[in-house]
Amino acid sequence: MTIAYTMAGSRGGTDLLLAGLAMRLAAKGLRVVGVVQINSDCGPDRPCDMDVRVLPLGPDLRISQSLGPGARGCRLDPEALETAVGLVQASLNTGADLLIVNKFGKHECEGRGFRPVIAEAAALGLPVIVGLNATNRAAFLDFAGDLATELPPDEDALVHWLSVPA
Repeated sequence: MTIAYTMAGSRGGTDLLLAGLAMRLAAKGLRVVGVVQINSDCGPDRPCDMDVRVLPLGPDLRISQSLGPGARGCRLDPEALETAVGLVQASLNTGADLLIVNKFGKHECEGRGFRPVIAEAAALGLPVIVGLNATNRAAFLDFAGDLATELPPDEDALVHWLSVPA
């Protein structure tokens, strides 16, 4: 057990799953660090803002940028993402029982973003749970290797993997 990943099929499903898991584990007294995405209903015809909550106590950060109407490029704000990474790194350095990262995305595939934090947590022997999509699965498995365990998108399954009493 070191790095578990999960993939929910529905839009925002992994975000809701990991946010619920973080709250459940924190209520049990575990020191959960990382980020979970906060979703707001934006309608089917426009992209949602991407906001993350830095665990355990915030802040909430907007990691997306508006590119204007009709824009098709990547909306991720790299500076805001790195701010979140720095805050999670600082939390990890003060002690943690678990790291949750809402998404192993393009930046992590390229060696940036939360990838170094995930590697450090794994090196420390901390369990890590990562949200993943099919597009980035191969790059994640190349990174995590034998440390990766796929789990179903089910809160009880994630808790069981952590061996935390329900």
